[in-house]
Amino acid sequence: MNPDFLVSFPGLGIKNLPISRQAFSIFGMPIYWYGLLIAVALILCMLLAMRHASAYQLKSDDVLDTFIAVIPLMIIFARLYYVVLEWDSFKDDILSIVDTRRGGLAFYGGVIGGALGILLVTRLKKKPISRLLDFLAVYVPLGQAIGRWGNFFNQEAFGNNTTLPWGMISNQTTAYLQSVRIAGVDPFKPVHPTFFYEFIANLIIFVILLRLRKTAKTPFAVTLWYLLLYGFVRFFVEGIRTDPLMLGTTGIRASQLLSALMMIGAIILLPVLRQRRLKREFSAALSASMAFRPDQSDKGDPVSDFIEISDSDFQDESPEPSVSTDDQASEYLPEEQTEDHDD
Repeated sequence: MNPDFLVSFPGLGIKNLPISRQAFSIFGMPIYWYGLLIAVALILCMLLAMRHASAYQLKSDDVLDTFIAVIPLMIIFARLYYVVLEWDSFKDDILSIVDTRRGGLAFYGGVIGGALGILLVTRLKKKPISRLLDFLAVYVPLGQAIGRWGNFFNQEAFGNNTTLPWGMISNQTTAYLQSVRIAGVDPFKPVHPTFFYEFIANLIIFVILLRLRKTAKTPFAVTLWYLLLYGFVRFFVEGIRTDPLMLGTTGIRASQLLSALMMIGAIILLPVLRQRRLKREFSAALSASMAFRPDQSDKGDPVSDFIEISDSDFQDESPEPSVSTDDQASEYLPEEQTEDHDD
């Protein structure tokens, strides 16, 4: 099978690396790396989630049902997001909308579809949406990290020129940059392998969220941290990509705008939700404290040391009556102990 691309990393001494979009074929049907890696990512994330579900008050069936709902919605919305923003490429060939073999799945569209799938499952199963979202959000960057290699095999989602050692160049990057003619970008020089930047960043986010999920107490905290961290990464990566999805003719990069909104929303909501949680915990602790009655104890419980003070304790003492000499001697006898003390 002849390679589709010859990829080079001149700064690393790698030249003319043969890359094929097709992984293999089954009964003559080509299986492409792009779709294969997405499938591998989804299956791996599902198996990991099912394995750890019980530790977070979830069942493996809950995870399986969620993935059954999420996977088709992710694919549909990822494609719709891309098609809407690239409508000029599809309006003359409507059937090409369903052809995803050459790419064309927008990640943020997949996030929207996945969120809708989770919402649907939680409504049907009557489970808190925050619990399922925070549990599954951990696996999103892992799936992204794997799926980004599909961009490498398609030689897409790369950036502008760079002199860094890992700069990449191929016949595909050259052909694409010649066709779009971006000012200041030389088609014959290495470009940023932005897919690799996201691969590394998403692995780091995955590790951070794994640790955070074990300690987070605030609902939606893990999900919001994902939105904040990935939004930060994507905002800057999107700024150097040469194939951004634009909002019409505004010149605004859609994914960059959405990344900024994700960051702003997370920065606002994280302290707000944490404060709400602390208030609920304080109210619960206060209610428990007010419910305690130290002068009323159940049988077998220790008797409280609480001593009630009445108004009579503050009244003036009356004059002591005169006593006989014999009675005066008794004043110097030790007073009877009123409390028992353990040695």
